Amino acid sequence: MHLIRYNSSVIDHARGGVVAIGNFDGLHKGHQLVISEARSVAEQLSKPFNVLTFRPHPRRFFRPNEKPFRLTPFRAKIRAISDLGVDNIIVCRFNNNLANLSAKEFVEDILIGDLEVSHVTVGHDFTFGNKRSGNPMVLKNKSLELDFGITIVEPARDSNGNLFSSSAIRQYVSEGKMQEVAMQLGRTWEIEGRVIKGDQRGRTIGFPTANIELIEYIQPAKGVYSVRAGILYDRTTKWFDGVANFGDRPTVEGARLLLETHLFDFEDDLYGKNLRVGLVDYLRPERKFESFEALKDQIKLDCETARKNLAKKSLNRNQ
Repeated sequence: MHLIRYNSSVIDHARGGVVAIGNFDGLHKGHQLVISEARSVAEQLSKPFNVLTFRPHPRRFFRPNEKPFRLTPFRAKIRAISDLGVDNIIVCRFNNNLANLSAKEFVEDILIGDLEVSHVTVGHDFTFGNKRSGNPMVLKNKSLELDFGITIVEPARDSNGNLFSSSAIRQYVSEGKMQEVAMQLGRTWEIEGRVIKGDQRGRTIGFPTANIELIEYIQPAKGVYSVRAGILYDRTTKWFDGVANFGDRPTVEGARLLLETHLFDFEDDLYGKNLRVGLVDYLRPERKFESFEALKDQIKLDCETARKNLAKKSLNRNQ
């Protein structure tokens, strides 16, 4: 897979390909369908299989002071897309120049002039161009004029009839509904970040934690989660079960929001390492305890609950 920072001299092996276009925040099952349609067409035409996405997210560009809302910041999104077997991920910088392009200019200058697309796939609600003037029907009309193929992917729903939607997933995350999130994504939702030093109180009671600040991510519901955490060793990610608390730690009067993850049966030093923490189940809300000893007792119970829940999920996955 090649990661290409878009400019007017796009690498030749990406030109003439089939391209799926979108922001793809979360890369939920609806997004995956758009990309899989591109793959099918690329295989039929023997063309490069490309994804075109944007950085930063247009919402961040137009509302820079809005609180974090991303489900998959850049690094996580690129990894998730690459897992789908694409040949090239083309990242287009979303800036004033791009925001001011008309829908016509976006198609003629970028899609045709630079990428020389043979086919485009988009979701039914895709918009582009200055003031969101472009939509799938505009693309369809331009495809007839400029002789490229187009697939418009209709809305996709889960087994309960719910539309796959980044907005819906953000709401589920904020409510701690991690099973609903996983159903929409087709995988466990993860928070990824570099491990920083906390106040190290967990070590004193036998529950050391790896601490991550959420910078770009939407905030999940405050509370305790059963988790699976991934650590990169020699280009291979190893996964460990654990329990995590997201919040401001009222019992110890914490001064900042942290995701504090305790890994079961793990003793290595993680400071400075990159950690992927998948939030599997929401166990309980965060609350203030009367004493540090009471907090310790509750952590023991949380660990027992998390171990049991994760063991059941492992068994179900292997059946």
